[in-house]
Amino acid sequence: MSLVWRYYKQRFELGEATPFGLMVLSIEELRTLATNLRLEGLNSQQIADELSLSQDTIAWLLTGENENHPKDVRIGWRTIGVKPGRIAAIGAIMGDVVDEEMGLGETDTVVGISINGIAFGHEVARMIDSEMTVYRTTDSGNGKGSLSNKYGQVAGKRVVIVDDVLSSGVTMSRTIKAIRDSGGEVGLVVVLVNKTTRNEIDGVPLRGIIRAVAV
Repeated sequence: MSLVWRYYKQRFELGEATPFGLMVLSIEELRTLATNLRLEGLNSQQIADELSLSQDTIAWLLTGENENHPKDVRIGWRTIGVKPGRIAAIGAIMGDVVDEEMGLGETDTVVGISINGIAFGHEVARMIDSEMTVYRTTDSGNGKGSLSNKYGQVAGKRVVIVDDVLSSGVTMSRTIKAIRDSGGEVGLVVVLVNKTTRNEIDGVPLRGIIRAVAV
């Protein structure tokens, strides 16, 4: 059981959470969670994935500062994530967007970004009957990573990238670069939640099923 879910279980037992997720966490609670995840060995990228916050926000939380709070929106999709059928349903919506933007049968490979984009990427690839592979982030953080060689290939292929949340776009930009460096053509980025006002990233069209922007 991860630290986040141990914390959730404790709050649920105290009546401070519902079966559907945590009530809104305070800054200090988020700071405690981020710090404890760092002590468990997670890097800023992994902590951002776990808490559905941007890496800028995680860096701010870990410094202990109280000023210059980055604008961010915390996204929680546990209600989707606990059931494979619900992930498949979101994957079907994403797959429909891919077919709309790329054209039927025009996508060769779907790349899911670890860790949260893998399940959605798998379902999109299954729906559109394409190959699927993974962009694995490394322990160094800051979106650095590499494409897996265990799954589908991107060289000479038309590629769609899938992830759960787009925040700063750092990881997405590195994923696009890795695919291009490997000889792939990135035709589309699809995310569950786009936390920016952007409609493209590094020259690639960006589609979010939901847009959530701080105002």
